[in-house]
Amino acid sequence: MLLRDGAQAFPAMLDAIGDAERQVLLEMYWIDSDQTGRRFATALADAAARGVQVALLYDSLGSWEAESSMFVELERAGVAVVEFNPLAPWKKRFRLARLTRRNHRKILVVDSRVGFTGGVNLADPWLPLDEGGQGWRDDVIRVEGPCVSGLIDGFCHSWLREGGRKLVRLKGAECLDGAAQNVRVLGENYSRHRREIMQAYLYNIYRAKKRIWITNSYFLPDRMVVRALRRAARRGVDVRVLLPGVSDVEIVRHATRAMWGSLLRSGVRIYEWMPSILHAKSAVIDGRWSTTGTFNLDYRSIRANLEVNVAVLDEGFAEVMEASFLKDLDQSREVDAQSHAFRSLGDRLLEWIFYGLRRFL
Repeated sequence: MLLRDGAQAFPAMLDAIGDAERQVLLEMYWIDSDQTGRRFATALADAAARGVQVALLYDSLGSWEAESSMFVELERAGVAVVEFNPLAPWKKRFRLARLTRRNHRKILVVDSRVGFTGGVNLADPWLPLDEGGQGWRDDVIRVEGPCVSGLIDGFCHSWLREGGRKLVRLKGAECLDGAAQNVRVLGENYSRHRREIMQAYLYNIYRAKKRIWITNSYFLPDRMVVRALRRAARRGVDVRVLLPGVSDVEIVRHATRAMWGSLLRSGVRIYEWMPSILHAKSAVIDGRWSTTGTFNLDYRSIRANLEVNVAVLDEGFAEVMEASFLKDLDQSREVDAQSHAFRSLGDRLLEWIFYGLRRFL
């Protein structure tokens, strides 16, 4: 099931935690101590009070603004808490050589039965405007059945590597629908599967015959992806890329524009989402293969960060993804190739400076 934005994702995730009977596993890049973060912290503490085994793994850099007292309170409530790659030199697991390796995943698994992943972090920017948030545009996928084990494997691998205590491994839910066999978790193991998500993108882009529709919040792909998209457009595939019109990391937005020219000249259509910040990382190809998760088409996702995506080979789900993409296009503006070609020299200079720094963004 596709969940759009925090408006749909947060209630579904909180309901799942509230219904937990045996175990809650939460792996999160950014969990804040704001209204949203506190709501989830309360739900986790309540689950632990019911006797549910609750484990939280959060990234030190992603969650650096969160109050440390929130995590202390969670531990006192019975939640097992582990910080991924601490930034503070005085902490036991601090390693200078590992500081640039971040856990960018967002995973929630409840009772080995239901799992969630996507771009949504547990922080107020994902709340709707009428609830005091910023209405960030994002995608989350909710899955059930055997595929949930892939999310569990990814969590446990990171958890144990970071010193978390061994967790009970519950028997997962049985497959109730043959279509569930077409759901795969990509990137569950850091060392062996790190490039799995990128390979899946390339495999499907090169075999596309009709449509390649991509939504990506930090779009700085390497030459292999750019080449694959250009070749697809040249052979008549409808290639569209939806990017942020306004970004929370404006440097990345400038760097992204440095590669627009070659894509536009090849026939790739580029759109900018205008209503709010776009943070989704999704794609749908040929109305059959879809993916969403935490993976950005940039250097850090490809070579440094821990990431996870769910890929679905199903026409019904692809139809939902395409409808969502087209809905977003209605609130986006298409980049005009001629206007882009005649942009100012100052803009070009900024773009190429930041593009040259893309490995650090």
